[in-house]
Amino acid sequence: MAKRFFGRPFMNWYRQLLRNSKYRWVVLFGTLVYLVSPIDISPDFLPVLGWLDDGLIATIAVTEITQILLDRRRNIRQVDETIAMTESVDTSATVIDVDAVTVR
Repeated sequence: MAKRFFGRPFMNWYRQLLRNSKYRWVVLFGTLVYLVSPIDISPDFLPVLGWLDDGLIATIAVTEITQILLDRRRNIRQVDETIAMTESVDTSATVIDVDAVTVR
């Protein structure tokens, strides 16, 4: 029940921030600072609860970074395939029929 009220909205908000190219590097830097910082939502000296928030944030960050890299790779591959298809068209075999007209 807590995941429905806290986890899902937070994950959606975080994903939207990461996918916005304007804020992507700021959010990743903030995530790194949060993971290294001793100030947390739940401090790390609590045996399990202290590590859960760090693990959740790290998992979401790595998942989203991986997804961004896979999307970029897929887009580059599609562009390369499109360029290869346009270059493979043989333009020397194209016949242009022109009616010659004499002008006096």
